Amino acid sequence: MSRTVTVGLDDSPESRAAAEWAAREALLRGLPLRIVHVQEPTPRYVARTPLLDLDGYRHWAERLARESADGIRLRHPGVEVTTEQLTGTVADVLAEAAGFAELLVLGSRGLGGLAGFLVGSVSLGVVARAERPVVLVRAGEQAADEHRMDPAGVPSAAAPYRPVVLGLDVGEPDDTLLGFAFDAAARRRAALRVVHAWVEPPTSFHGFATDAACHDSLARGQATLLGKVLRPWREKFPDVEVMEASRCGNAAQVLVSVSRDASLVVVGRRVRTGSFGAHIGHVTHSALHHIAAPVAVVAHA
Repeated sequence: MSRTVTVGLDDSPESRAAAEWAAREALLRGLPLRIVHVQEPTPRYVARTPLLDLDGYRHWAERLARESADGIRLRHPGVEVTTEQLTGTVADVLAEAAGFAELLVLGSRGLGGLAGFLVGSVSLGVVARAERPVVLVRAGEQAADEHRMDPAGVPSAAAPYRPVVLGLDVGEPDDTLLGFAFDAAARRRAALRVVHAWVEPPTSFHGFATDAACHDSLARGQATLLGKVLRPWREKFPDVEVMEASRCGNAAQVLVSVSRDASLVVVGRRVRTGSFGAHIGHVTHSALHHIAAPVAVVAHA
């Protein structure tokens, strides 16, 4: 099976926004778009509404996918679109579908304001298990949101892209994560802002001059380390403008703060299993709940 950009579809605003984002991403990558709707063996719609028969639900699901595909073909004429109806537990089926995709795109329900975003158990379950990149898109996301203002100060998809932001742990940098972020920035002709957060030792910074000197020395050392990690990637992607942001502070808070003007935020998830199953890490978890831009979670070793 050839690689695709795959999007999980249901009848929600966030799912429709995810499908539109996936179509734009398919165009950027020159890949087909695969729209997947998962039919539960006993749909919750039927369980809640006994008068809604199972055949009626199936016909509705088929029409939903067909109409979504037709709309995307009209709005994005350069994208090859296919639809597929699958049956099973939604998180299980989508996690499996991700394995055949270049990336999987899902919707994220917005709570609005500073409250963050309610990602949902299905999306979190897929993110925690998928071994291909998964992108979560909030409801209401539009093409213009990913671009800078035009010269008249109006949001426009014709303006340059906002920066792609990468949250990076320089202690354990991974080529899969770095490659995804640099490639995403290159395809968008956007700057790449690489964010590395570091924590000051608890014994430092008691107000003495020596503590200030120690802080400055640590800051220089961390910035140098970040530059060293990025040097070969700058050479591999010479056309990508790279902005290095090495900040002292909580990694999750730093990433959320620096991502306010991002077109896409890229974070990693280390693939590890244990007695408590897969997990996504607190920085990635915070990014998914509090960053308004689409967030790509890249699984890596």
